Amino acid sequence: MSSRAAVPGLPSQYPIGGQLPALYADDDFAQRFTAGLDTVLAPVFATLDNLPAYLDPRVAPSDFLAWLASWVGAADDPQWPVERRREAVFRAVELHRWRGTRHGLVEALRLALGVHAEVSGDGGAAWSSTPGADLPPEPSAEVLVRVWPDGEAQVDPARIHEVVRAMCPVHTVCRVEILPGPPTDEGR
Repeated sequence: MSSRAAVPGLPSQYPIGGQLPALYADDDFAQRFTAGLDTVLAPVFATLDNLPAYLDPRVAPSDFLAWLASWVGAADDPQWPVERRREAVFRAVELHRWRGTRHGLVEALRLALGVHAEVSGDGGAAWSSTPGADLPPEPSAEVLVRVWPDGEAQVDPARIHEVVRAMCPVHTVCRVEILPGPPTDEGR
């Protein structure tokens, strides 16, 4: 974790010596004493002046990302590239909104692992648009998640299963297929 407290030569935007009464303006001891306080307070003022940037995951210092991720319930893995971590925090609310859906699962896999995914099956949901009609046949409760790498990226089956388990609704059975590349029409 980097420190913003020890920035050599950081000037104070609000020097205390210049705000003292005129009686102390020419007092060498008072000016040196307040200059020492300026050195201590300059990083505090710089942090407060830039507080909105600390709270925006797109520009926040990288050591703040884990803290921001904890605020919004975002997945954060220090092994991920910084840009992926920033995107995970930035899009956390959106991903929570899509949780339990096909779109949410595909985006979670792409964001967390950098893989492409395709989800088929409806997880056992069936409905009819005709009032009073017979119930539709019992659908399959299985959801098939097909995953393939994005370019030369490696696919980690254990991490894929972990994300799928976390994002699939509890009442569904999710089966995962890991493919070497995008699925073809013959493979469907």
